[in-house]
Amino acid sequence: MGKPKVAILGFGLVGRVAALMLHEKCHVSVYEASDEHASSSAGALAAAMLAPLAESVICETDLAELGLKSMAMWPSLLAKLPEPVFFQQMGTLIVAHAQDKGDLNSFSQRLKPLKGQEAQVLNSAYINELEPELAGRFHQGLYLPCEGQLDNLAFYRSSFAYLQKSDVQFNFNHQIELLTTPSEPVLIDGQQFDWVIDCRGLGAQNESADLRGVRGEVARVHAPEVELNRPVRLMHPRYPIYIAPKPNNEFVIGATEIESQDNGPITVRSTLELLSAAYTVHSGFSEARVIAINAGLRPAFSDNRPRVEHCGNVIRINGLYRHGYLLAPALVSEALSKGLL
Repeated sequence: MGKPKVAILGFGLVGRVAALMLHEKCHVSVYEASDEHASSSAGALAAAMLAPLAESVICETDLAELGLKSMAMWPSLLAKLPEPVFFQQMGTLIVAHAQDKGDLNSFSQRLKPLKGQEAQVLNSAYINELEPELAGRFHQGLYLPCEGQLDNLAFYRSSFAYLQKSDVQFNFNHQIELLTTPSEPVLIDGQQFDWVIDCRGLGAQNESADLRGVRGEVARVHAPEVELNRPVRLMHPRYPIYIAPKPNNEFVIGATEIESQDNGPITVRSTLELLSAAYTVHSGFSEARVIAINAGLRPAFSDNRPRVEHCGNVIRINGLYRHGYLLAPALVSEALSKGLL
């Protein structure tokens, strides 16, 4: 019996992870509505922080624990790739200016316990030890030691290059719509597939009544005067931000979320708030060069929980909300274990 034929719809983060997990056991064909860069996908714009403890503030405990499981899977997934992809697990630093101590305390109180993972309360001396270049700027903070991050752009590049050489068939600029009750086996463009993995994100919005977009805004800058060892989150009542250091003194600066389905360019106001807040964390950002400023939509359901749905030989994985990189490996693995892995 030959290898099963699998179609993966969508080549964003989830589609890439699924292709990496399946290509050795299956004949894989990828269908993507845009080009090979999938530059408008949520995974291409994300900071790719792996923050199960920090995200436990806004998600249920089971999702945060799934994030811990997923983090442990990333190193072996990245080890398959021919080009190294930056990955680190040095924790997250949470800071607040003196006038925003209440926001820091509120955040701390909402953290959920995760299998012995606890936040450490920091004074100025400990903050300075973790991040010497923030010395004297903050006198209160939290350290979440279990957390990490990776370089999303490097992952997108390297995964595509690897899969190209692994006999995966690619069909770009190819819009696919699935029937509500697909036949078995499934036909796509006249080709028969044993399985279809639907990873289209918001591309499946016409078929999912409660799937919505949640806006995210990010700036990517080159700041040679800034040295940070790990992601830093700034608590603020109006514009909480994160700063994620990437290789070569690049930094991704973003807002956590905006409840809007507006997919237009980032506004002047948001740009000023993002970059001004980054400057209050480290003055070296004043001389940073702006590489890109982008806005995009994350796919989310009404309860902000991801869904894995099986309909015949179609597996739908969607609604990862702001937890894409945190949840993708474990979620995809669990989805595929019911039929393909």
